[in-house]
Amino acid sequence: MLRDKVIKLLALAIVLAFAFVIFQEPAKRSKYLVDTGRVHGTMYKLSYESPSGVSLTSDLDSLFHAFDLSLSTFNDSSIISRINHNDTTVVVDDYFTSVFETAMEVSRNTGGAFDMTVAPLVNAWGFGFKKKENVTPELIQSILAHVGYEKVKLEKGKIVKSDTCVMLDAAAIAKGYSCDVVARYLENKGVKNFMVDIGGEVVVKGFNPQGKLWSIGIEKPIEDSTMLHQELQSIIQLENRAVATSGNYRQFYHLGGKKYSHTINPHSGYPVNHNLLSATVVAPDCKTADAYATAFMVLGLEESMLLVNYIPDMEAYFIYENEMGEMSVQYTEGFDRYFKIESLDKAE
Repeated sequence: MLRDKVIKLLALAIVLAFAFVIFQEPAKRSKYLVDTGRVHGTMYKLSYESPSGVSLTSDLDSLFHAFDLSLSTFNDSSIISRINHNDTTVVVDDYFTSVFETAMEVSRNTGGAFDMTVAPLVNAWGFGFKKKENVTPELIQSILAHVGYEKVKLEKGKIVKSDTCVMLDAAAIAKGYSCDVVARYLENKGVKNFMVDIGGEVVVKGFNPQGKLWSIGIEKPIEDSTMLHQELQSIIQLENRAVATSGNYRQFYHLGGKKYSHTINPHSGYPVNHNLLSATVVAPDCKTADAYATAFMVLGLEESMLLVNYIPDMEAYFIYENEMGEMSVQYTEGFDRYFKIESLDKAE
Protein backbone atom coordinates (compact mmCIF):
# COMPACT_ATOMS: atom_id res chain seq x y z
CA MET A 1 0.00 0.00 0.00
CA LEU A 2 2.77 2.41 0.95
CA ARG A 3 4.63 1.45 -2.20
CA ASP A 4 1.59 2.30 -4.34
CA LYS A 5 1.22 5.68 -2.66
CA VAL A 6 4.89 6.47 -3.28
CA ILE A 7 4.53 5.53 -6.95
CA LYS A 8 1.41 7.72 -7.28
CA LEU A 9 3.16 10.66 -5.59
CA LEU A 10 6.17 10.30 -7.88
CA ALA A 11 3.91 10.14 -10.92
CA LEU A 12 2.09 13.26 -9.76
CA ALA A 13 5.39 15.07 -9.21
CA ILE A 14 6.54 14.19 -12.72
CA VAL A 15 3.24 15.42 -14.20
CA LEU A 16 3.47 18.69 -12.25
CA ALA A 17 7.09 19.18 -13.26
CA PHE A 18 6.23 18.55 -16.89
CA ALA A 19 3.30 20.97 -16.70
CA PHE A 20 5.57 23.59 -15.13
CA VAL A 21 8.00 23.32 -18.05
CA ILE A 22 5.17 23.48 -20.59
CA PHE A 23 3.65 26.62 -19.08
CA GLN A 24 6.98 28.30 -18.46
CA GLU A 25 8.29 27.84 -22.00
CA PRO A 26 5.78 30.19 -23.69
CA ALA A 27 6.69 32.89 -21.20
CA LYS A 28 10.28 32.55 -22.32
CA ARG A 29 9.29 32.67 -25.98
CA SER A 30 6.96 35.62 -25.54
CA LYS A 31 9.57 38.10 -24.34
CA TYR A 32 8.91 41.56 -25.73
CA LEU A 33 11.84 43.79 -26.60
CA VAL A 34 12.05 47.51 -27.34
CA ASP A 35 14.77 48.85 -29.63
CA THR A 36 15.30 52.49 -30.53
CA GLY A 37 17.63 54.45 -32.78
CA ARG A 38 17.92 57.14 -35.45
CA VAL A 39 17.22 56.80 -39.15
CA HIS A 40 16.11 59.08 -42.02
CA GLY A 41 16.80 62.12 -39.81
CA THR A 42 14.29 60.99 -37.19
CA MET A 43 13.82 58.42 -34.40
CA TYR A 44 12.57 54.87 -34.69
CA LYS A 45 11.11 52.58 -32.05
CA LEU A 46 10.45 48.86 -32.40
CA SER A 47 8.44 46.93 -29.84
CA TYR A 48 8.18 43.24 -30.67
CA GLU A 49 7.82 39.72 -29.33
CA SER A 50 11.14 38.03 -30.01
CA PRO A 51 10.82 34.26 -30.63
CA SER A 52 14.28 33.72 -29.13
CA GLY A 53 14.24 36.49 -26.55
CA VAL A 54 17.25 38.01 -28.34
CA SER A 55 17.26 41.34 -30.17
CA LEU A 56 16.62 40.94 -33.90
CA THR A 57 17.75 44.41 -34.92
CA SER A 58 21.35 43.56 -35.78
CA ASP A 59 20.48 43.67 -39.49
CA LEU A 60 18.67 47.01 -39.36
CA ASP A 61 21.72 49.16 -40.06
CA SER A 62 22.43 47.33 -43.31
CA LEU A 63 18.71 47.36 -44.13
CA PHE A 64 18.43 51.13 -43.64
CA HIS A 65 21.69 51.66 -45.56
CA ALA A 66 20.34 49.77 -48.56
CA PHE A 67 17.11 51.74 -48.30
CA ASP A 68 18.98 55.07 -48.33
CA LEU A 69 21.07 53.93 -51.29
CA SER A 70 17.81 53.62 -53.16
CA LEU A 71 15.62 56.53 -52.05
CA SER A 72 17.61 59.18 -50.16
CA THR A 73 18.01 62.46 -52.03
CA PHE A 74 20.64 63.45 -49.46
CA ASN A 75 22.94 60.66 -50.71
CA ASP A 76 24.53 61.60 -54.03
CA SER A 77 25.18 57.92 -54.76
CA SER A 78 21.58 56.81 -54.30
CA ILE A 79 19.42 55.62 -57.16
CA ILE A 80 17.04 58.56 -56.88
CA SER A 81 19.92 61.07 -56.83
CA ARG A 82 21.49 59.51 -59.91
CA ILE A 83 18.12 59.72 -61.66
CA ASN A 84 17.89 63.39 -60.68
CA HIS A 85 21.34 63.88 -62.21
CA ASN A 86 20.08 62.24 -65.42
CA ASP A 87 22.27 59.16 -65.15
CA THR A 88 20.61 57.04 -67.83
CA THR A 89 22.58 53.93 -66.88
CA VAL A 90 20.97 53.49 -63.45
CA VAL A 91 18.67 50.49 -63.01
CA VAL A 92 16.18 50.81 -60.15
CA ASP A 93 15.90 48.26 -57.34
CA ASP A 94 12.86 46.74 -55.63
CA TYR A 95 12.68 49.54 -53.05
CA PHE A 96 12.51 52.24 -55.69
CA THR A 97 10.09 50.26 -57.86
CA SER A 98 7.65 49.71 -55.01
CA VAL A 99 7.67 53.38 -54.00
CA PHE A 100 7.45 54.67 -57.57
CA GLU A 101 4.52 52.43 -58.54
CA THR A 102 2.54 53.36 -55.44
CA ALA A 103 3.36 57.03 -55.92
CA MET A 104 2.10 56.97 -59.51
CA GLU A 105 -1.13 55.27 -58.44
CA VAL A 106 -1.75 57.85 -55.70
CA SER A 107 -0.91 60.66 -58.13
CA ARG A 108 -3.49 59.41 -60.60
CA ASN A 109 -6.14 58.91 -57.90
CA THR A 110 -5.62 62.39 -56.43
CA GLY A 111 -5.35 64.32 -59.68
CA GLY A 112 -1.69 65.07 -59.03
CA ALA A 113 -2.11 66.34 -55.46
CA PHE A 114 0.60 63.82 -54.64
CA ASP A 115 3.53 64.13 -57.02
CA MET A 116 7.13 62.93 -56.69
CA THR A 117 8.25 65.49 -59.27
CA VAL A 118 7.57 68.29 -56.77
CA ALA A 119 11.26 68.11 -55.75
CA PRO A 120 12.46 71.42 -57.30
CA LEU A 121 9.57 73.29 -55.68
CA VAL A 122 10.32 71.75 -52.28
CA ASN A 123 13.95 72.76 -52.72
CA ALA A 124 13.09 76.31 -53.76
CA TRP A 125 11.01 76.82 -50.61
CA GLY A 126 13.81 75.48 -48.41
CA PHE A 127 12.33 72.13 -47.37
CA GLY A 128 14.31 69.83 -49.64
CA PHE A 129 17.84 68.67 -50.29
CA LYS A 130 19.13 71.96 -51.72
CA LYS A 131 19.53 75.50 -50.35
CA LYS A 132 16.44 77.72 -50.26
CA GLU A 133 16.11 80.12 -53.15
CA ASN A 134 14.84 83.69 -53.37
CA VAL A 135 11.28 82.77 -54.31
CA THR A 136 9.48 84.97 -56.81
CA PRO A 137 6.34 84.35 -58.89
CA GLU A 138 8.57 84.16 -61.97
CA LEU A 139 10.75 81.48 -60.36
CA ILE A 140 7.71 79.39 -59.38
CA GLN A 141 6.30 79.58 -62.90
CA SER A 142 9.62 78.52 -64.40
CA ILE A 143 9.83 75.53 -62.03
CA LEU A 144 6.22 74.47 -62.64
CA ALA A 145 7.09 73.87 -66.28
CA HIS A 146 9.17 70.90 -65.09
CA VAL A 147 6.69 69.48 -62.55
CA GLY A 148 4.13 66.78 -63.32
CA TYR A 149 3.99 63.07 -62.58
CA GLU A 150 3.05 62.37 -66.20
CA LYS A 151 6.57 63.46 -67.20
CA VAL A 152 8.17 60.27 -65.78
CA LYS A 153 7.58 56.57 -66.22
CA LEU A 154 9.25 53.29 -65.40
CA GLU A 155 10.27 51.16 -68.36
CA LYS A 156 12.29 47.95 -68.17
CA GLY A 157 13.83 48.85 -64.83
CA LYS A 158 14.75 52.42 -65.77
CA ILE A 159 13.14 55.81 -65.21
CA VAL A 160 12.37 57.60 -68.45
CA LYS A 161 11.82 61.37 -68.37
CA SER A 162 10.09 63.45 -71.00
CA ASP A 163 11.90 66.46 -69.53
CA THR A 164 15.50 66.25 -68.30
CA CYS A 165 14.83 69.03 -65.75
CA VAL A 166 12.37 66.80 -63.86
CA MET A 167 13.57 65.81 -60.37
CA LEU A 168 12.09 63.29 -57.95
CA ASP A 169 11.59 63.45 -54.19
CA ALA A 170 10.37 60.41 -52.22
CA ALA A 171 10.27 62.10 -48.81
CA ALA A 172 6.46 62.06 -48.61
CA ILE A 173 6.26 58.29 -49.02
CA ALA A 174 9.66 56.80 -48.15
CA LYS A 175 9.34 57.04 -44.37
CA GLY A 176 6.08 55.13 -44.47
CA TYR A 177 7.59 52.55 -46.79
CA SER A 178 10.57 52.09 -44.46
CA CYS A 179 8.05 51.02 -41.79
CA ASP A 180 6.73 48.41 -44.21
CA VAL A 181 10.26 47.20 -44.92
CA VAL A 182 11.07 46.77 -41.22
CA ALA A 183 7.72 45.07 -40.63
CA ARG A 184 8.46 42.59 -43.42
CA TYR A 185 11.91 41.98 -41.92
CA LEU A 186 10.37 41.15 -38.53
CA GLU A 187 7.79 38.86 -40.13
CA ASN A 188 10.56 37.00 -41.97
CA LYS A 189 12.24 36.50 -38.59
CA GLY A 190 9.11 34.80 -37.29
CA VAL A 191 7.82 37.75 -35.23
CA LYS A 192 4.03 37.65 -34.93
CA ASN A 193 3.45 40.63 -32.63
CA PHE A 194 5.13 43.99 -33.18
CA MET A 195 4.88 47.75 -33.56
CA VAL A 196 7.20 49.65 -35.89
CA ASP A 197 7.30 53.43 -35.40
CA ILE A 198 9.56 55.56 -37.61
CA GLY A 199 9.09 59.26 -37.03
CA GLY A 200 5.42 58.84 -36.18
CA GLU A 201 4.51 56.56 -39.09
CA VAL A 202 3.46 53.20 -37.68
CA VAL A 203 2.85 49.58 -38.67
CA VAL A 204 1.44 47.10 -36.16
CA LYS A 205 0.72 43.40 -36.16
CA GLY A 206 -0.83 41.16 -33.53
CA PHE A 207 -0.91 42.29 -29.93
CA ASN A 208 1.10 44.30 -27.41
CA PRO A 209 2.81 42.82 -24.30
CA GLN A 210 -0.49 43.01 -22.38
CA GLY A 211 -2.22 40.88 -25.00
CA LYS A 212 -4.26 43.87 -26.22
CA LEU A 213 -4.45 45.72 -29.51
CA TRP A 214 -1.70 48.25 -30.08
CA SER A 215 -2.63 51.82 -29.06
CA ILE A 216 -1.51 54.73 -31.24
CA GLY A 217 -1.88 58.39 -30.33
CA ILE A 218 -3.01 61.05 -32.79
CA GLU A 219 -1.27 64.31 -31.94
CA LYS A 220 -2.91 67.68 -31.63
CA PRO A 221 -1.47 69.84 -34.44
CA ILE A 222 0.22 72.32 -32.14
CA GLU A 223 2.84 74.46 -33.86
CA ASP A 224 6.18 73.34 -32.43
CA SER A 225 9.17 72.70 -34.66
CA THR A 226 11.17 71.52 -31.60
CA MET A 227 8.73 68.61 -31.00
CA LEU A 228 9.10 69.22 -27.26
CA HIS A 229 5.45 70.03 -26.64
CA GLN A 230 3.15 67.21 -27.70
CA GLU A 231 -0.47 66.58 -26.76
CA LEU A 232 -2.80 63.84 -27.93
CA GLN A 233 -6.06 64.56 -29.69
CA SER A 234 -7.21 60.96 -29.65
CA ILE A 235 -6.07 57.35 -29.25
CA ILE A 236 -6.81 54.57 -31.68
CA GLN A 237 -6.33 50.80 -31.50
CA LEU A 238 -5.03 48.88 -34.49
CA GLU A 239 -4.35 45.29 -35.49
CA ASN A 240 -2.43 44.38 -38.63
CA ARG A 241 -2.71 47.91 -40.01
CA ALA A 242 -0.59 50.95 -40.78
CA VAL A 243 -1.15 54.59 -39.88
CA ALA A 244 0.50 57.78 -41.12
CA THR A 245 -0.08 61.43 -40.31
CA SER A 246 0.78 64.51 -42.32
CA GLY A 247 0.51 68.06 -41.03
CA ASN A 248 2.01 71.51 -41.19
CA TYR A 249 2.71 71.95 -37.50
CA ARG A 250 6.25 70.50 -37.39
CA GLN A 251 8.04 71.67 -40.53
CA PHE A 252 7.47 75.34 -41.29
CA TYR A 253 9.03 78.76 -41.00
CA HIS A 254 7.83 82.35 -40.71
CA LEU A 255 9.06 85.01 -43.09
CA GLY A 256 7.75 88.54 -43.35
CA GLY A 257 5.00 87.76 -40.87
CA LYS A 258 3.72 84.84 -42.96
CA LYS A 259 3.87 81.11 -42.25
CA TYR A 260 5.28 78.80 -44.94
CA SER A 261 4.59 75.08 -44.50
CA HIS A 262 6.55 72.19 -45.96
CA THR A 263 3.57 70.77 -47.88
CA ILE A 264 3.78 72.19 -51.40
CA ASN A 265 0.86 72.18 -53.81
CA PRO A 266 2.25 70.71 -57.07
CA HIS A 267 -0.34 72.64 -59.10
CA SER A 268 0.21 76.13 -57.70
CA GLY A 269 3.84 75.74 -56.68
CA TYR A 270 3.16 77.35 -53.30
CA PRO A 271 2.92 75.96 -49.74
CA VAL A 272 -0.65 74.96 -48.90
CA ASN A 273 -2.71 77.53 -47.05
CA HIS A 274 -6.09 76.26 -45.85
CA ASN A 275 -7.88 75.19 -42.67
CA LEU A 276 -6.78 71.53 -42.67
CA LEU A 277 -4.19 71.12 -39.91
CA SER A 278 -3.44 67.39 -40.08
CA ALA A 279 -4.54 64.25 -41.88
CA THR A 280 -4.22 60.77 -40.36
CA VAL A 281 -4.72 57.78 -42.64
CA VAL A 282 -5.18 54.11 -41.71
CA ALA A 283 -4.45 51.65 -44.51
CA PRO A 284 -3.14 48.09 -45.06
CA ASP A 285 0.42 49.38 -45.69
CA CYS A 286 2.27 52.46 -44.53
CA LYS A 287 3.62 53.73 -47.85
CA THR A 288 0.04 54.06 -49.10
CA ALA A 289 -1.08 55.72 -45.86
CA ASP A 290 1.89 58.11 -45.98
CA ALA A 291 1.30 59.17 -49.58
CA TYR A 292 -2.43 59.76 -49.15
CA ALA A 293 -1.91 61.69 -45.91
CA THR A 294 0.30 64.09 -47.87
CA ALA A 295 -2.17 64.29 -50.77
CA PHE A 296 -5.01 65.09 -48.36
CA MET A 297 -3.01 67.96 -46.88
CA VAL A 298 -2.78 69.39 -50.40
CA LEU A 299 -6.44 68.80 -51.26
CA GLY A 300 -7.93 70.18 -48.05
CA LEU A 301 -10.75 68.87 -45.88
CA GLU A 302 -13.74 68.86 -48.23
CA GLU A 303 -12.04 67.24 -51.23
CA SER A 304 -10.24 64.72 -49.02
CA MET A 305 -13.46 63.60 -47.33
CA LEU A 306 -15.04 63.06 -50.73
CA LEU A 307 -12.06 61.19 -52.14
CA VAL A 308 -11.26 58.88 -49.23
CA ASN A 309 -14.72 57.32 -49.39
CA TYR A 310 -13.88 56.00 -52.86
CA ILE A 311 -10.60 54.38 -51.83
CA PRO A 312 -11.02 50.74 -50.72
CA ASP A 313 -9.84 49.64 -47.28
CA MET A 314 -8.87 53.12 -46.08
CA GLU A 315 -10.10 55.40 -43.31
CA ALA A 316 -9.04 58.94 -42.42
CA TYR A 317 -9.16 61.34 -39.49
CA PHE A 318 -8.84 65.08 -40.08
CA ILE A 319 -8.12 67.91 -37.64
CA TYR A 320 -9.00 71.35 -38.97
CA GLU A 321 -9.65 74.92 -37.90
CA ASN A 322 -13.34 75.79 -37.98
CA GLU A 323 -14.94 79.16 -38.76
CA MET A 324 -14.59 80.20 -35.12
CA GLY A 325 -10.84 79.59 -35.25
CA GLU A 326 -11.20 76.51 -33.04
CA MET A 327 -9.70 73.07 -33.55
CA SER A 328 -12.30 70.58 -34.83
CA VAL A 329 -12.30 66.96 -35.95
CA GLN A 330 -13.93 65.13 -38.84
CA TYR A 331 -13.40 61.51 -39.84
CA THR A 332 -14.74 58.82 -42.13
CA GLU A 333 -17.61 56.65 -40.95
CA GLY A 334 -15.47 53.52 -40.70
CA PHE A 335 -12.90 55.22 -38.47
CA ASP A 336 -15.19 54.69 -35.46
CA ARG A 337 -14.01 51.13 -34.98
CA TYR A 338 -10.46 52.28 -34.20
CA PHE A 339 -11.27 54.53 -31.26
CA LYS A 340 -10.02 53.53 -27.84
CA ILE A 341 -12.23 54.41 -24.88
CA GLU A 342 -9.48 55.16 -22.43
CA SER A 343 -7.61 58.01 -20.80
CA LEU A 344 -5.42 59.91 -23.26
CA ASP A 345 -2.34 59.51 -21.04
CA LYS A 346 -2.24 55.73 -21.48
CA ALA A 347 -1.19 55.35 -25.11
CA GLU A 348 1.14 52.38 -25.49
